[in-house]
Amino acid sequence: MASKYLSLHLHPNPHSAISPTTLTRFLNTRPFPISTPTKLYVVPRRGLSFSPMASSQSTPTPSPNFNDFEPHPTLTNDDLKPTEPHQRTLSGWEMASLWVGLVVGVPSYYLAGSLVELGMAWWQGIAIVVLANVILLFPLVLTGHPGTRYGISFPVLARSAFGIRGAHLPTLLRALVGCGWYGIESWIGGEAIFLLLPKAMKQSSLSQFLPWLGTSPLEFACFIVFWSVQLAFVWRGMEGIRELEKYSAPILTILTSCLLIWSYMNAGGLAPMLSLSSRLSSSQFWSLFFPSLTANISFWATVALNIPDFTRYAKTQTDQILGQVGLPIFMGAFTFVGLAVTSSTTVIFGRLISDPIQLLGQIGGIATKIVAILGISLAIVTTNIAANVVAPANALVNLSPSKFTFRRGALLTALLGIAFQPWRLLGSSESFVYTWLVGYSALLGPIGGIILADYYLIHRMNLNINDLYSLSPTGAYYYSGGYNLAAMAALVIGILPVIPGFLQKVGILSSLPHTFIIIYNNAWFFSFFSAGILYWILSSFKGKDKNSQPIDPLLPAAAS
Repeated sequence: MASKYLSLHLHPNPHSAISPTTLTRFLNTRPFPISTPTKLYVVPRRGLSFSPMASSQSTPTPSPNFNDFEPHPTLTNDDLKPTEPHQRTLSGWEMASLWVGLVVGVPSYYLAGSLVELGMAWWQGIAIVVLANVILLFPLVLTGHPGTRYGISFPVLARSAFGIRGAHLPTLLRALVGCGWYGIESWIGGEAIFLLLPKAMKQSSLSQFLPWLGTSPLEFACFIVFWSVQLAFVWRGMEGIRELEKYSAPILTILTSCLLIWSYMNAGGLAPMLSLSSRLSSSQFWSLFFPSLTANISFWATVALNIPDFTRYAKTQTDQILGQVGLPIFMGAFTFVGLAVTSSTTVIFGRLISDPIQLLGQIGGIATKIVAILGISLAIVTTNIAANVVAPANALVNLSPSKFTFRRGALLTALLGIAFQPWRLLGSSESFVYTWLVGYSALLGPIGGIILADYYLIHRMNLNINDLYSLSPTGAYYYSGGYNLAAMAALVIGILPVIPGFLQKVGILSSLPHTFIIIYNNAWFFSFFSAGILYWILSSFKGKDKNSQPIDPLLPAAAS
């Protein structure tokens, strides 16, 4: 994924995270120069030791020397160890290019189009998207700091707040969201296959909607075909898609440009493309504003948690901070494309089309459709595997190395992607934005709040790397049997008030006090701050752990 300048996918996952091994393999294919490894100096000191950098602007951050201690075998492997000096190669531009690849995608386009479909004007949609991503920039930079400072990934960082064993809970919750995104991306690929089917098949009895299934048998079969193709690539490993990854970026750049040019020419210029005004009254707009803002924040909330998986490869803190600034810039630019093209469909076709797959079905002949669909499918296959399979699979392996291999974890991830029934999540703009995006933000918000409160307010940015890989009862992060009860309590309390609003949104509850509706519409904000503040209070009552002895930081005070 890092090798792309442009790629048609999420992220997250978005929304989801990339494992160190996977990112390293992708970086090996990128057209960027690799910095010369920096020598690691080991200071005579108990446990892991680090040497301060002479300049945070030019020298890669040193990494811990694993020759000085023996981590517990169940807590480390090649992906979980802090990054080595020769792996610290990402510059600020390269970090920004990661966001280009994450932003340009079908779900990002669909999110932008959904705001117009819900009745907003194009400029209102752009304002909400940019504001959401500027807000998210703060937790992104703050969470990315320990990744660059200590070279650790998100699962290891979570051990500090949740405990050595308790860290499995936040990593599995993040992995669960990744499974959902895997299903969504696979359904988009299945729609692309369905679009290419002969007209006779689309009009057959197999294309009739089945209420119990939530879709037609033919569309479900297309989904399973695309799902199976991806699984075949997973079974071969990441080496099987490295070449595909290199070629998808220029294809998608051309496709996006062609789509914008096509809209411009057929709508009669930029003014008609942006002529669609708001269909909402002032009160209606503000009733949609906050849940839409929450949905746009949660769109990248997974990456906001997983960002140490990327920033651990950054040369300096300056590089990781400058790289993160690319998110609101690139998201705003691509949102303009999505909103402009979506708005133009009312002029060109007389109706609003927010789904890019459906739009492609209305454009040109069979040759145009084939080229466009193959480009989209290429992007989905190469990026969905990396972003939405690797992280959940590794989380399962980390949970039980004796029971799960990577292949078993990947298979379970794919099966859970089906269980999420992505066709229902994408059935309407409201279900995608206000059920899926807002709903899972209640899971990820409190995790982010707790981790930031722990790192900045409790530990003051000083972590004991030895103890992050130790099961010793005297370790700083062993807490109560490996679980930090304060973090667990804060997580549960941060999630509980959002549940009633979610149950009403999915139709389980018919009526609800207005307070719970407000809480749900602001799920990420409420859970993030409530869980973080509660964790800070509970931890302050406990007092500072006597076993927590900070080690030499990787960066000088001026740079950290």
